Amino acid sequence: MKTIKNKTFDEERSLYSLSNATVLNCTFAGERDGESALKEARSVVVKDCSFSLRYPLWHVEDFTLKASRLDDFTRAPIWYSKNGTIIDSEILGVKCLRECDNIAVIGSKINSDEFGWRCRDIYIKNSEIASSYLFFECKNLEIDNLKMEGKYSFQYTENVKITNSDFNTKDAFWHCNNVIVENTVLKGEYIGWYSKNLTLKNCKIIGTQPFCYAENLTLINCTMEQTDLAFEYSSVMAEVKGEILSVKNPKSGKIIADKIGEIILEDSIYENNCEIITGKRPVNV
Repeated sequence: MKTIKNKTFDEERSLYSLSNATVLNCTFAGERDGESALKEARSVVVKDCSFSLRYPLWHVEDFTLKASRLDDFTRAPIWYSKNGTIIDSEILGVKCLRECDNIAVIGSKINSDEFGWRCRDIYIKNSEIASSYLFFECKNLEIDNLKMEGKYSFQYTENVKITNSDFNTKDAFWHCNNVIVENTVLKGEYIGWYSKNLTLKNCKIIGTQPFCYAENLTLINCTMEQTDLAFEYSSVMAEVKGEILSVKNPKSGKIIADKIGEIILEDSIYENNCEIITGKRPVNV
C-alpha cells in the first residue's frame, strides 16, 4: 500500500481511481477548484486530511475516512459509495451520504442538510448529526448514542434500531416500517404519523399530537410530556408512566397510563375499539 503524504491538491479528479493507498495529512483546496478528488477510489485510507472542494468521495469502495475535516464547501461529499468507515471526523457539506451502502459513522460530528438519503446498511455510534432532513428512504439502520438536531427525520425508513439517543426534531418516523427505539428521548411534533410496526421502549416522548394514523404501534414503559391529542386513529398497545395530556379517538388496542388529562371521543370517522385504562380503571371506547 502506497502513501501520499503532506500534499495539496486542487485540480479536477486529482486522485481519480486511486487504489490500495493511504492519503495522510493532505489538503484538498485551491484556486483551480477541482471537483471529485477521490472519485472511483478503491481500498483507501484517508487520515488527517482537510477538504474544501465539492464531491470528494463519489463511487468509492472500501474506504476509511479518519480524523479529517470536510468543510461547508464540500457539497455532496459522499455519494454512491460502499463499505466505508467514517471515524473521528467532522463533515459540514450539505447532502452527505446519498445512495450509499454499508457505511459506519463513529465518533463523528456532522452538520449536513439532507444527510443520509436512500442509503442501506448504515451504522451510527457515538456521534452528533444536525440535519433538516435526516435519513430519508433508508433501509437497515443501526444507531446507538446519537445526538440529533433536525426537522424531518427517518421518513419512509425501514428496518431501523435506535438505542441510547437524544433527538430534537420536528416530525419524525412518518411512514416508517419496522422501527425499534429504546432508551431514547424524542422531542418533536407529530412523531410517528402513518408509521407501521413502530415500537418504543423506555423512551421519553415530548411534543404535541404524536402517533396518529399509526398501525401496530407499541409503547413499553414510556413517558410522555406535553403530548396532547395523541393516538388519533391508531392501532396501539401503549404502557405509559405518568400523564398523557389528552388522547383522541384511538382506533383499536389498549392504552394504559397513570393519568390522562382528557379523553376525547367525538367526531370520529372510524369505529373505535380501543380500551383505555387510567389509574387501573378501564374506559371502554
